[in-house]
Amino acid sequence: MIIEDTNFKTQNYSEKLLPKDEYELCVFDNCTFSNSDISNITFRECEFISCDLSLTNIKHTIFNDVKFINCKLLGLHFNDCDDLFMSINFDGCNLELSVFYKLDLKKTSFKDCKLNSVDFTETNLSNAIFEHCDLKNAIFHQTILKQVDFRTSFNFSIDPEYNNIKKAKFSKNNLAGLLVKHQLKIDD
Repeated sequence: MIIEDTNFKTQNYSEKLLPKDEYELCVFDNCTFSNSDISNITFRECEFISCDLSLTNIKHTIFNDVKFINCKLLGLHFNDCDDLFMSINFDGCNLELSVFYKLDLKKTSFKDCKLNSVDFTETNLSNAIFEHCDLKNAIFHQTILKQVDFRTSFNFSIDPEYNNIKKAKFSKNNLAGLLVKHQLKIDD
């Protein structure tokens, strides 16, 4: 069943599961999904606003042109999703301990996000934007970071030897994040 143009407000899907349908042009506002199961569900052109999806099962879930705004997304394994047609953007979200292993996330936007200990191993982030993001302990290994914009982000540690950073953008204030492995002391 396809559910279109519907607004879901302050629903608790941790107690009663969201039906396994297809959702198109829907808005989920202030809904709780934490420790829930939204596996095998398709979301197209949907928005999640101020929702808690922490530790939710998203296996084989399709997120196609989906926006997460001010959401709590702790420990989500986006690499378990159906990655065909995956298109997601994040604004003001907490994604701590989430995993994007081996995903194709070209042109993804992360704005004002907390990305502590997020795993981007072997992820293609070409042309992605990290605007005002905290990347403390985020893992970048064999990650494609071509033309990524990191100019306003902070607390990252990226080894240019193990990541493709061709034409990535940095500010002079955050260049130390590229030299962490050398244990240099850099003064302001």
